[in-house]
Amino acid sequence: MIEKNILIENIDPLIFFGVNNHNINKITKLYPNLKIVARGNEIKIFGSQSETELLSEKIYELINYCTKYNQLPEEVIDYTLQSEINFNNEQNNPNEVIITFSSNGKPIKAFTPNQKLLVEQSIKNDLIFIVGPAGSGKTYTAIALAVRALKNREVKRIILSRPAVEAGENLGYLPGDLKEKLDPYLQPLYDALRDMIPVKKLKEYLDENIVEIAPLAFMRGRTLDNAFVILDEAQNATSPQIKMFLTRMGRSAKFIVTGDLTQVDLPRKNDSGLTNAIEILQNIEGISTIVFDERDILRHKLVKSIVKAYENNN
Repeated sequence: MIEKNILIENIDPLIFFGVNNHNINKITKLYPNLKIVARGNEIKIFGSQSETELLSEKIYELINYCTKYNQLPEEVIDYTLQSEINFNNEQNNPNEVIITFSSNGKPIKAFTPNQKLLVEQSIKNDLIFIVGPAGSGKTYTAIALAVRALKNREVKRIILSRPAVEAGENLGYLPGDLKEKLDPYLQPLYDALRDMIPVKKLKEYLDENIVEIAPLAFMRGRTLDNAFVILDEAQNATSPQIKMFLTRMGRSAKFIVTGDLTQVDLPRKNDSGLTNAIEILQNIEGISTIVFDERDILRHKLVKSIVKAYENNN
């Protein structure tokens, strides 16, 4: 058994420890094999060398966050500590990684290996391509990462986009103004956000453009900075459109591009620019590609069978 002492400097210990040591008690529950004592402006950790050093490293990350933002939300503690447990010590809880929390307080988790890989890669890379079948959690997990980044003040806004292929063809025949015409094509993005952000707060975010949902064509000519940006259904974007989108990337931005290469709705399937973009950019540092498959599908058990049957039929 070893002892590790950590000084809490330049921040209010009450903010870091929490009222009645709430934060310290949460940390203790996540590391039951360690003894953790918080007094004054010091934390003492007693236990095995490996676990003590691991927790010490994560506490220093929390101190840095608290120093920067003068707060320590519960979801920051949960993610900072539990992601490390799951990635480096999977026997503790191999089935889940908490990303953020839903509007009713329930944890939103990455369950499958590829979903967990996405969480890990989002920390290391600023541009990620995700391809895979319907129901594999591509968009939902990506949006959860964006919401977490906004809550943690890592970005100032979230921008979600989709190519409105069918809307572009039939826009004039749809009722209502431009927003009303396009909203049906963007509805899945609204649905995911409502799961993660309370309705009133989401309305405020939308009104203030902290959260923006727009067709891909609306991205032209913009620089998207201090933002977490997701392009969904990218298999329906042409190569020029994807190039246009990717070159909107500002200095402090994270981009995720998702798509299902089996569901191209363009007039000619080989017009899809997603495969081309992945091939061209695959060897650039800071860009990664993750391929989801039927093992990542968490919908009704029949969905996996349906996806597999269609794959076998091609």
